[in-house]
Amino acid sequence: MIALTLGDIHLTTAPHVACHGKGRKDRITPLTSQTRAVMRAWLTEQTGQPSDPLFPARTGHRLSRDAIEHRLAKHATTATTGCPSLNGKRVTMHTLRHTAAMRLLHAGVDTTVIALWLGHEQVATTGIYLHADLALKEQALARTKPPNTKPGRYHAPDTLITFLDGL
Repeated sequence: MIALTLGDIHLTTAPHVACHGKGRKDRITPLTSQTRAVMRAWLTEQTGQPSDPLFPARTGHRLSRDAIEHRLAKHATTATTGCPSLNGKRVTMHTLRHTAAMRLLHAGVDTTVIALWLGHEQVATTGIYLHADLALKEQALARTKPPNTKPGRYHAPDTLITFLDGL
């Protein structure tokens, strides 16, 4: 698990989080302007050394994995008020990681860039996100449609369905 410290957050030009994580890999993750604003407000409340935890427990030490999972579950439960489709779903830190990757993919970010952000050894590992999303596959197929064809899904004629049913 990655233990972020106050020194890992950089909010000047090109705001980002720098961390040393699993597999001894260094990762740089850009921050959105909204996240930058929230982090700037959070850091004004924090005092301490750059080596101090970014999100400390009551004891001043870093939060444990269980503590983070507990907080995430608590906030996911609260979020069901505004997003009922979350009800009954298990939201984990890994779920957030996959969601971020899928949102980047939907935004048109190249898989090689996503692989770098996720710290994948090989870009092929990031390919699972391409296989996981039917909408992306349909978009790719739509770009390759022959000219002079009507858009939409193919619907087989009844004679073909009857023939296939008879097999």
